[in-house]
Amino acid sequence: MSRKTLGDIATLAIRNGRIVDPVTGTVTEGGVLIRDGVIEAIGDIEHGLFRKSDVVADARGALIAPGLVDVGVFAIDPLAASAGGITTSLLMPDQSPPLDAPALIRQAASFPAGAMTVVPFAAATLGLAGTEMAEIGLMKRAGAVAVSTGRAWIADSGLMYRLLTYASAFDLIVVTHAEDGTLTHDAVATDGEMPTRLGLPSAPAVAEAMAVARDLMLAEETGARLHFRQLTSARAFDLVRAAKRRGVRVTCGVSPAHLLLSDQAIGPFRTFARLSPPLRSEDDRKATIEAVRDGTVDLICSGHDPRGPEAKRLPYVSAEPGMAGAETLLTLALTLVKDGVIGLPRLFELLSTAPAKLFGLELGTMTPGATADIILVDDGKPWKIVAEALAGQAGNTPFDGLPVQGRVLKTIKGGQPLG
Repeated sequence: MSRKTLGDIATLAIRNGRIVDPVTGTVTEGGVLIRDGVIEAIGDIEHGLFRKSDVVADARGALIAPGLVDVGVFAIDPLAASAGGITTSLLMPDQSPPLDAPALIRQAASFPAGAMTVVPFAAATLGLAGTEMAEIGLMKRAGAVAVSTGRAWIADSGLMYRLLTYASAFDLIVVTHAEDGTLTHDAVATDGEMPTRLGLPSAPAVAEAMAVARDLMLAEETGARLHFRQLTSARAFDLVRAAKRRGVRVTCGVSPAHLLLSDQAIGPFRTFARLSPPLRSEDDRKATIEAVRDGTVDLICSGHDPRGPEAKRLPYVSAEPGMAGAETLLTLALTLVKDGVIGLPRLFELLSTAPAKLFGLELGTMTPGATADIILVDDGKPWKIVAEALAGQAGNTPFDGLPVQGRVLKTIKGGQPLG
């Protein structure tokens, strides 16, 4: 594909690829014709459909799939997003200052759309302090698609009840962090053999299930829509399964880190593996995979939280939690396909179609008339994750040095190739 600057390409034809359609659940050979930023045709793209002056690209057997919609990132990071095939990032309110006012929501949503689309979540409480509810109705009008408790759980059940009631009236999803802070206050890990051996303050994994149980009961009582940004434990998934059977309007996400790593990865004092929620036991890791397999999990997100050396090159208890996950999201999630947990269409449903639909975005499909946010992926390409070589703001990944397969070849945003 020739290198063109944004705005140069009116028509782009991509041929000889494998089209992944999450809606129909199929992978078919063919191509895509993009005109004026919109998908015009899909399938056998013949020469007669375009002019000699149009740009034509040979996919050479690569996957052609919808751009990823990443839910709950903590930083606007266009280089990492583009390298990872992410065309839309749903931004957490944990910014400086927190996104707790309409003007701040508008500012966050005004990021240049040529590089990526930023969709903000509104802060549930003023300053994300968990004590006073913010003006969520005004922030919805300003462009927020959900309201979020941020990195923390709201301990005040009365406040959470009011938040869910108001959010339901505005048809806004409440995105919550599921850990009972009264149990996890000083903890940096999950109770188990490794934290005990390292002498790290830890908390039981049941802290997650306790938070989930409380919030599920309040959501059921109010009829509100509730989304757990990341779940990581068997007990929490059991609670969500049961709630869905009862008709509670609940969804949940998981990250590749909790699908592929257990708490063994924190030894010896690997601060890149200090995450929030923390890594769990091997049994909980397997339960997370099973929750993807059986449909309990509604989406896969990167948990992208880039941290510089000043936040990570510290003693374990002093290091900030979080990982740079945008660039490696698809690569790591492809492991689920290689291991036979799910198929390619289902993977892209979890990474693109489902999150877009959940938050009311008209994205994530490979149908004529849809916005041409598309990625080309060589799902068999071997490479090694090297933290220092990642494209984004920081390389704090617990997967540093891991050999992987599958890489994004090109990210196309609104019909325009990036990079």
